[in-house]
Amino acid sequence: MKFTFAASPSSPDAIAFAVGKDELDNATLSLEQADMVRAAAKAARFEGKTGQTFQTFVTEAKSVVQVILTGIGKGERSDCEAAGGAVVAKLLTSGVKHLAIDNSGLDQDQLARLLFGAKLRSWRIDKYRTTMPEQNKPTLVEITVMDTGMESAEVWQDLSAVADGVALTRELVSEPANVIYPESFVERCKELEDMGVEFTVLGQEEMEKLGMGALLGVSQGSVRPPRLLAMRWDGTNGAQKKPLALVGKGVTFDTGGISLKPPAGMEDMKWDMGGAGAVAGTMKALAGRKARVHVVGVCGLVENMPDGNAQRPGDVVKSMSGQTIEVINTDAEGRLVLCDALHWTQETFEPEVVVNLATLTGAIIVSLGNEHAGCFSNDDDLSDNLLAAGKTAGDPLWRFPLSAAYDKQINSPIADMKNVGGKGAGSITAAQFLKRFIKDGVKWAHLDIAGMAWADKPGPVWDKGATGFGVRLLDQYVADHFEK
Repeated sequence: MKFTFAASPSSPDAIAFAVGKDELDNATLSLEQADMVRAAAKAARFEGKTGQTFQTFVTEAKSVVQVILTGIGKGERSDCEAAGGAVVAKLLTSGVKHLAIDNSGLDQDQLARLLFGAKLRSWRIDKYRTTMPEQNKPTLVEITVMDTGMESAEVWQDLSAVADGVALTRELVSEPANVIYPESFVERCKELEDMGVEFTVLGQEEMEKLGMGALLGVSQGSVRPPRLLAMRWDGTNGAQKKPLALVGKGVTFDTGGISLKPPAGMEDMKWDMGGAGAVAGTMKALAGRKARVHVVGVCGLVENMPDGNAQRPGDVVKSMSGQTIEVINTDAEGRLVLCDALHWTQETFEPEVVVNLATLTGAIIVSLGNEHAGCFSNDDDLSDNLLAAGKTAGDPLWRFPLSAAYDKQINSPIADMKNVGGKGAGSITAAQFLKRFIKDGVKWAHLDIAGMAWADKPGPVWDKGATGFGVRLLDQYVADHFEK
């Protein structure tokens, strides 16, 4: 989607106006037939509620133009983002090619948020669809914003960069597993090097030397070699000595291994790398807006397959930390990848704060559905800060407990721990497992995003499919607590 900025757009096919709740009578509609549009909107019961739209056609300068009113509710940031998303959702495949957005009644932040929502909602992936009917193809290619000051406004530049980060996450999550696998994931992220992000990539041999038996155990059944990708951005010029660490689970396809998943729905497991995708997207967002933060993003990348060399239930593996793990279920593989990635991250970068993201458990979907991601943390302030950032950004979290009372479920009779507990509290025992690999004094949070990385129905700023969950959350957390 191309965004341009001008005082007056050249021959738009449609013009959008933002209207607050119950503010239709007071809204500025710069149209020759403004009174008619207002009357028609009232007749259609348009009230300016968040995300509500009204469409009609008018004659403007002897040309027929489509007019769309979009409700911004109380005008808060989430209202404006939803309004922008609603406009694009209505017009993306409508035949409209050029949309003008009138800035009347919007301050700079509100307008930027509306554009942010529009840019987020415009993303979709059609590259593999060769027989799509013409009426289903996107037509909207340009949005002209009637505000010449917005093009260089910092608030818009920053939000546009965040939207680009979300787009990268959605792209990585959406691609099929024959396209995105550990090696190609790394290559797809290489664009970040041109933005000033430093790359470190570990292959099979390097990880073997480091003793990453847990991560390598997951990958040993696949012909796709594993990778550990670390991306570092320092926008503080060395002022922030210890980086914030973001660690993502990157299982590029998960069959379950020998503990094979049921065939129905297995195709969805291409998005089991949603945590790593969110880390990569966050790094792009932060580098794109030149965030004043020192951050490292680490992705543990493997494919979990069931060939003759795959690890078996009952195998014992030794993690990089030296702790041993009895593998009860090879489909509980994400925690095995993360435990080595987390330990390596702490050893290498010595962070004071670590946040990991993973599509880790089906149990979190049973608990929270598709409305919140689960948050587990050893630090109350960190948890509170992440929950607040998620609420502000539109990536909501809900906190779950951690307690030694759950440890007995993952204690093993022949190793230091098992990789699964009993039938109950599956998300909590998974978090308890990860907690054993966090060093004393490190503030840590685990975000289980299994119910949020993919959507079966459209939302305010996403279509069906990959949501890009986590990028807006982490960017907001950085803005709130590292850039003040």
